[in-house]
Amino acid sequence: MTNTTIYTTPETKATIIKTIESQKARSCWMKGVKNYAINLIDKVDEGAPINELTLLNGADDWSAYSYGGSALIYDYDIAKTLCTPSELKKTGNGFKQPNNRETWLDVQARALYQAAELIINTVNSLIL
Repeated sequence: MTNTTIYTTPETKATIIKTIESQKARSCWMKGVKNYAINLIDKVDEGAPINELTLLNGADDWSAYSYGGSALIYDYDIAKTLCTPSELKKTGNGFKQPNNRETWLDVQARALYQAAELIINTVNSLIL
């Protein structure tokens, strides 16, 4: 992921959010990723550079961000954000783990990573 040197202002935040919102998301997963991206960019302080380090807000990585409670903390909320209705039903509204290799917090960490990529790619496309 490329770090940028664009600094946050109310105008840059609004432009980034508007650009992300305008991108089509056909899947529930991508809609959730867009939602995370908007929440991440909204948390960036004015004057801070827009890069992965700033988006992590002190966490070492996206797993630490997720497990540290910086995003959603309840399995149901994570599942509702990222899953289709049939997936929600299959997992008992997030009561059951998403698969045998991950917890809902791991799934959220993947989505947060993709959200950060979406923000950085959006910023880079606005620069060009």
